[in-house]
Amino acid sequence: MATSRTAKAGEAPHPSAPTVAKLRMRYAKRGRARFSSHRDVARTMEWTLRRAGVPVALSHGFSPHPRLSWIGAAPTGAASEAEYLEIGVTEHLDPELVAREVDAALPAGLAVIEVVVAGPGALADRIDASAWLIETPGVPDERLAPAIEAFLAAPEVVVERVTKNGPRPLDVRAAVAEPGLTLTRTDEPQDADRQDRAPAATCGRLTAVVRHTTPAARPDDVCSALRDVAGLEFPEPVRATRWAQGRLDERGELIDPLLADRAAPTA
Repeated sequence: MATSRTAKAGEAPHPSAPTVAKLRMRYAKRGRARFSSHRDVARTMEWTLRRAGVPVALSHGFSPHPRLSWIGAAPTGAASEAEYLEIGVTEHLDPELVAREVDAALPAGLAVIEVVVAGPGALADRIDASAWLIETPGVPDERLAPAIEAFLAAPEVVVERVTKNGPRPLDVRAAVAEPGLTLTRTDEPQDADRQDRAPAATCGRLTAVVRHTTPAARPDDVCSALRDVAGLEFPEPVRATRWAQGRLDERGELIDPLLADRAAPTA
């Protein structure tokens, strides 16, 4: 049984054993769960980790909280196949067992894809962009194509983003990587969550590789930019799914942020 650290003068007792390792989890947000806020997902994950018996470490102080670090959560309304969470634990654990146990305890719409033992370096330093699949019901590919050409030809495309500090201009063209905005064949990606796919008959699909700017450029900002440069109107809400996060290389491709952890020697 884990023992608690002795409290110093003026300090609250620490109810948790020390952190001995970190696990990094990739998980998905699918179906109706895409409408859950990040706060809802975080609370659900904390409850699920307790139910699965994962020995999560707690922070110090008078209000200890689980040592969980969330990396670049997808906006409410967007699905994702590439959400990341770092978990401080008080025991050395088998990551594959953790993945199975947590996945079995999660509610429908949330799913664990992979868990690895964290290697050296910060996970946040390995993520600076996202790849999005954007589906446009009512706007087929033949109408998307000229709008994409106009967007890529523009030196800048500024839209107004409403933030908690008021409206802010956002250059979406600068946020989209090169080539960064392309039409996607209807049969890709192959591992798509079918219940999140719109009918193909009159639905265009485009892939957008977007840098993590401040404020962040979201899929709806990309659509607003297409509307501004080409007068493109979207008769139905677009549906966005994040398929990857990572660091952009010199070819404009994303490097898997867990690649180095898989390659690191295990204790």
